[in-house]
Amino acid sequence: MVRIVKVSIFLIPIFLIFGYWASSTPVLITRLNGYEISPFAVLAEADLEGAILKGADLHGVVLNKANLKNSMLADSDLSGATLTGADLSGADLSDADLSDADLFNANLEGANLKGANLRGAYLRGVNLRGALMTDSDMTSANLTGADIYGAILTNAVMPDGKIHG
Repeated sequence: MVRIVKVSIFLIPIFLIFGYWASSTPVLITRLNGYEISPFAVLAEADLEGAILKGADLHGVVLNKANLKNSMLADSDLSGATLTGADLSGADLSDADLSDADLFNANLEGANLKGANLRGAYLRGVNLRGALMTDSDMTSANLTGADIYGAILTNAVMPDGKIHG
């Protein structure tokens, strides 16, 4: 459920009531297909479980410790986004752009990352157990300490990605 609180930053009014954004008061809006949220908007600790954000422009958005379990983020632009400690377990991120995103210690267990662009992403300590990563591009990604047990990496590209420990 999307939750909102009063803030001083303006976000797209179609998505949210002027001057409000995700965090503590429930609202009914959960379909945000194709909408743009202002770059570098802070949605830290937002509860967006099951939200439909297909094709949304979320580049540069801060979603630290956000709950995005089972969310639909296919074809979304999350390039340069900060998702430190976010819970994306079971989320659909197929064909999403996560280039240069910071996913330090994020939970992507069972997530669908098929065809995702993870070029230059910071995936240190990320949980990718059972994730579908077929055809994903992890060129220059840092996967130090990532847990990839049971992940499906068929045709995944990572010629200079780093996996240690």
